[in-house]
Amino acid sequence: MQPKIMMRKKSISASKASLVLFLCQMISALDVPLDSKLLEELSQPPTITQQSPKDYIVDPRENIVIQCEAKGKPPPSFSWTRNGTHFDIDKDAQVTMKPNSGTLVINIMNGGKAEAYEGVYQCTARNERGAAISNNIVIRPSRSPLWTKERLEPNHVREGDSLVLHCRPPVGLPPPIIFWMDNAFQRLPQSERVSQGLNGDLYFSNVQPEDTREDYICYARFNHTQTIQQKQPISVKVYSMDSLNDTIAANLSDTDIYGAKPVTERQPVLLTPTGSTSTKVELRGNVLLLECIAAGVPTPVIRWIKEGGELPANRTFFENFEKTLKIIDVSEADSGNYKCIARNILGSAHHVISVTVKAAPYWITAPRNLVLSPGEDGTLICRANGNPKPNISWLANGVPIAIAPEDPSRKVDGDTIIFSHVQERSSAVYQCNASNEYGYLLANAFVNVLAEPPRILTTANKLYQVIADSPALLDCAYFGSPKPEIEWFKGVKGSILRGNEYIFHDNGTLEIPVAQKDSTGTYTCVARNELGKIQNEVHLEVKDATMIIKQPEYKVIQRYGQVSFECIIKHDSTLLPTIIWLKDNDALPDDERFLVGKDNLTIMNVTDKDDGTYTCIVNTTLDSVSASAVLTVVAAPPTPAIIYARPNPPFDLELTGQLERSVELSWIPGDENNSPITNFVIEYEDGLHEPGVWHYQTEVPGTQTTVQLKLSPYVNYSFRVIAVNEIGRSQPSEPSEQYLTKSANPDENPSNVQGIGSEPDNLVITWESLKGFQSNGPGLQYKVSWRQKDVDDEWTSVIVANVSKYIVSGTPTFVPYEIKVQALNDLGYAPEPSEVIGHSGEDLPMVAPGNVQVHVINSTLAKVHWDPVPLKTVRGHLQGYKVYYWKVQSLSRRSRRHVEKKILTFRGNKTFGMLPGLEPYSSYKLNVRVVNGKGEGPASPDKIFKTPEGVPSSPSFLKITNPTLDSLTLEWGSPTHPNGVLISYILKFQPINNTHELGPLVEIRIPANESSMILKNLNYSTRYKFYFNAQTSVGSGSQITEEAVTIMDEAGILRPAVGAGKGYSETLFATSPVMHTVRPTFYKVQPLYPRIRNVTTAAAETYANISWEYEGPDHASFYVEYGVAGSKEDWKKEIVNGSRSFFVLKGLTPGTAYKVRVGAEGLFGFRSSEDVFETGPAMASRQVDIATQGWFIGLMCAVALLILILLIVCFIRRNKGGKYPVKEKEDAHADPEIQPMKEDDGTFGEYSDTEDHKPLKKGSRTPSDRTVKKEDSDDSLVDYGEGVNGQFNEDGSFIGQYSGKKEKEPAEGNESSEAPSPVNAMNSFV
Repeated sequence: MQPKIMMRKKSISASKASLVLFLCQMISALDVPLDSKLLEELSQPPTITQQSPKDYIVDPRENIVIQCEAKGKPPPSFSWTRNGTHFDIDKDAQVTMKPNSGTLVINIMNGGKAEAYEGVYQCTARNERGAAISNNIVIRPSRSPLWTKERLEPNHVREGDSLVLHCRPPVGLPPPIIFWMDNAFQRLPQSERVSQGLNGDLYFSNVQPEDTREDYICYARFNHTQTIQQKQPISVKVYSMDSLNDTIAANLSDTDIYGAKPVTERQPVLLTPTGSTSTKVELRGNVLLLECIAAGVPTPVIRWIKEGGELPANRTFFENFEKTLKIIDVSEADSGNYKCIARNILGSAHHVISVTVKAAPYWITAPRNLVLSPGEDGTLICRANGNPKPNISWLANGVPIAIAPEDPSRKVDGDTIIFSHVQERSSAVYQCNASNEYGYLLANAFVNVLAEPPRILTTANKLYQVIADSPALLDCAYFGSPKPEIEWFKGVKGSILRGNEYIFHDNGTLEIPVAQKDSTGTYTCVARNELGKIQNEVHLEVKDATMIIKQPEYKVIQRYGQVSFECIIKHDSTLLPTIIWLKDNDALPDDERFLVGKDNLTIMNVTDKDDGTYTCIVNTTLDSVSASAVLTVVAAPPTPAIIYARPNPPFDLELTGQLERSVELSWIPGDENNSPITNFVIEYEDGLHEPGVWHYQTEVPGTQTTVQLKLSPYVNYSFRVIAVNEIGRSQPSEPSEQYLTKSANPDENPSNVQGIGSEPDNLVITWESLKGFQSNGPGLQYKVSWRQKDVDDEWTSVIVANVSKYIVSGTPTFVPYEIKVQALNDLGYAPEPSEVIGHSGEDLPMVAPGNVQVHVINSTLAKVHWDPVPLKTVRGHLQGYKVYYWKVQSLSRRSRRHVEKKILTFRGNKTFGMLPGLEPYSSYKLNVRVVNGKGEGPASPDKIFKTPEGVPSSPSFLKITNPTLDSLTLEWGSPTHPNGVLISYILKFQPINNTHELGPLVEIRIPANESSMILKNLNYSTRYKFYFNAQTSVGSGSQITEEAVTIMDEAGILRPAVGAGKGYSETLFATSPVMHTVRPTFYKVQPLYPRIRNVTTAAAETYANISWEYEGPDHASFYVEYGVAGSKEDWKKEIVNGSRSFFVLKGLTPGTAYKVRVGAEGLFGFRSSEDVFETGPAMASRQVDIATQGWFIGLMCAVALLILILLIVCFIRRNKGGKYPVKEKEDAHADPEIQPMKEDDGTFGEYSDTEDHKPLKKGSRTPSDRTVKKEDSDDSLVDYGEGVNGQFNEDGSFIGQYSGKKEKEPAEGNESSEAPSPVNAMNSFV
């Protein structure tokens, strides 16, 4: 007998899912009998049920448990071998075997050493019927060795270079898990630039200054021993380009070659793997890991491809920022060449890894247990595959079969053992070993020869209950050896059951597909073989189905009313039904207003929230039915309520006047429920083609109760009627009687017939098939006909069925065809169909457009013309023309660049088009191609054309540097897009006063080959606005603007140049040497970029003007830091508004040395070297000219007049008090250096004479914005003494005595309070 009785399944419908589940359970039960009582009686050879893994790594600190569990009858005994020899566990006190088990426990925790028990172990389970063996179990203790001590030198590396930090962990068992952390046990961040390789090393594609640190630490985690080993920290120092250049520049003069090269971009170079190719061997079913890590600047991006194939879908993953390709569950099909490509903007590098997938042995057919009867035949099959192909060897009871005891019933034929006419002594356990160089498989399969009479495992007198018209399954589970034959009988003296009304399954089950009431009774199952016979009776009861004879109905109820739903059921008297009510498919609300009766649901005091669907579910132990109804809650009307509801369904439907194509339907309307019926909807069901599906037929007014219906042939009609009023639709009426119309020829042909070729040599004819009821009869088919148009040819026809497409092969390319598709059935053809025109398949156009001409309209627009191609050469539907055009080179730069082709498509038969968006002064090429539905034709010869010059773009930059008292240096860059030949630059500038009014505009024309110039003879402390643009022969381009300020005079008031205060004039610049062009400065090595240099200071008493030169990208944000020289105090920081290259520090202490430096914020984060300056000694400041406008002079005159009156009054009072006049003091202390102030200097001559002119002190000047600020510009009174007692605060206010010393009366010097001169009083006031 076969070990597993395979069930030959009969056709089972989806409604018999429970039968399938039951039979599946029976199949599994017949592998080896699982009945507990039966198992106790049957003998069975040993079977290994549990064992330790082949490669068993153990924790050396814990006891070693080697599992070996087996079952059999009688229970098996166990023995072990170690390294191929018998392992006597009784002689080793540390080793014990668990009771009733073969599992070994080696006691390590009480003095044993795990290393002493390393080796290969194998378990044997044996009883009188054979011996089963386990796999070879290799026991190895886990190892987590320490890192070898080594001296790690710091890594010094330049910014942008690549770097590899080696981990080289100690060899452990199993291999450790590697990760990198810092001293704070935080994982080091990884990215596309910095990542860990598969070997544990840390790779830097390019280093950055932020990579500098001293705590790169590699950790190795050994999971088996739960230990972590740490490598000594590795130090990395990255030298940035800025720090290298500062070091070099400090040791070289300005004329030397200096400056390390900035971080240069480099094309990718692979760090791992090395070389151009490598190999990789992986085993089937494992995970394939391939890795590529590259160096380069910018950081390269890695991409993977498989040469000659695609990467396997759903099994391919990219890890470690796509540097690692991971393919899971690899197979031999994954062998091949895998290429990794590292790419950045400068180029690419690649490496090819040749992958070979080998395979350890794997099962194709593993041997399965055999249960045979004496005298039967059987086979054990052991088939395995691998790469290389494994060797198959057999063992019997753990001994190689060649030296095992002979068995005449056994014959070995390669991977198969054939058993013939077995006897009980043939029982044994056979082992199949499949091995190659990558591993082995070992399987035990027993041959158990049993002679057993039949046994029926199904419980006797079991009762089965089913609902009428449903399937009944009667079990008869059995076992016997040889396999028993099963027969079924009904009744005590009934005959054997046969016929189509029963289905007999191989597992003994009897199926009655449609059980009826008369199927009730006793059924007897008989099992017999040559050793005996047994029978068992089971009982079947067929119950009536549960039905809801009065279902709940749709209700419309007023708010606060009462509603009741009925659910009256009919059921089998022997079944106990339960009724459950649901609201909206959920349990009823927990509300006392809901009253559930025996066959109804009542809702008291209805509210709006009670609106919904109510379902009645009836359950019995055998079946379940349900019905639903909708409750609509409406507001209560103010008048006595009239209940409006949907109409009741029509009834008493009747068919009369039956004809082949028509029938008359009449009905009686149901109650309209206070809302008149507006119309009736008639629906039909086609019981022949779509049973159970209702379709709309027609509708009639609500006053009509009879309708003549048009019918189609070969349809089994049923009709129903639905009444409609303003509330809604009624329930459908009961269906009418069925009416089957006679078959006829089809009335119509398929629609949407098309003919479109998919290939140049075919014609694909498609159509929309007729619906089932449109067939008008059985045997619906289609006659497809075609012929070439405009050719005297006969129609070619073919008849097809159940398709909506036909392909005609071997057609000429793109020719018109006449096509028609006609329906037919068993009774004949449909009417003659109309013809449609289709075309066979298109091919690519044959010729290119000719006579391509280009007319350049302006510098950015051109018009292209071409001649149309002959339509015959298009070989398809003409879709239009495509113009390909691309820029070859710029005529101004003569430099080629990557060609980016642009495409314009012109639909239809258009023969010209415009090419917009061209670049001026450039050389272009274009060609034209014709397009059809298949694609593009050949290109016309390339046509070269050139665009004329245009206006240039704005200069790339304008920098204003080196501000002095009367000059500024301008530097600029040529336009990014010159769009022609530059002929000159135009510089315009004008001064801006403190009210932001603009002065006269000066224009200068500069030769095109200049890149810098110096403007001289400018006003000091004056803001200028500059406008700068370039010119070609076409005109001027867009301008760039900048503003700059000349610095303030520190030594005194400079006499203005001619025209000062009025701005420069055209004539002045034409005749004055104020303009000088300066040749650009060239360096032997390009200076570091970006940087700040030439920090200069111009210091006064309480402020300093700081200026600098900046080289780098635009839009840098600067700040100025300063502090007292030699002080340890923190630097003070001032933010510079905008991108100016100067700044005024205010509020400084006179006579103090300061240190200053300039820095940039944001991305660059660099500073200049320090500069030291000293503020001037404290002195009285003098006021310079602040305004020349009439309104301001008038205001000052009025103020001066008022002061003069006050002085006169004071003078009179002074004389009355006996004091010396001011005049005498002025004469006594006259300053020989005093010069009368001119009217141009801003003084007011009408308030002074030749003896009373008092000049302003040196050093006073206006701020850069031309406004007078109190802290800078308040003038103090002039000391009339020797300059000893005259003292001034920092803001210039007078704190001394305004008097000189008298020779005769020295004591009164500190008491006098003479009036100041009008001029100095004026300046103090202002």
